[in-house]
Amino acid sequence: MIALTEEMKAMLATSLADGNPVMVATALANGVPDVVFKGSVMVWDSEHLAFWERSHGQTELALKENPKICLLYRNPAARKTWKFVGVAELHPSGELRDAVMARTVQAELDRDPERKGTAVIIRVDKVIETRKVIMQREA
Repeated sequence: MIALTEEMKAMLATSLADGNPVMVATALANGVPDVVFKGSVMVWDSEHLAFWERSHGQTELALKENPKICLLYRNPAARKTWKFVGVAELHPSGELRDAVMARTVQAELDRDPERKGTAVIIRVDKVIETRKVIMQREA
């Protein structure tokens, strides 16, 4: 069962301001990997994460070809590390896109002044905390 916690919600909400942006790993259909930092990752609801994809680069291309995704949050001061594994959906328009944009941290929106970003919603299938699976979606 996946039930993202209030602690996760709070820590992800301030990850950019705290100097701990989330690492996002994707791979193209041919397996070529990519890792980037995202400052807009948020807990969307108890089973989903979301972020604002403003660069329209490798991450978006990879997710169009292969929706599997892994996000790594690490806060050394708080001694917290979470790995979120799941499947992403892109939302380039519509109400869901607008709702994600409305909850995106201002610093990320400032880097997208024309608001051309795409919302990414991730169905979380597994959460690992320091090498231990703490949540997993039922098969």
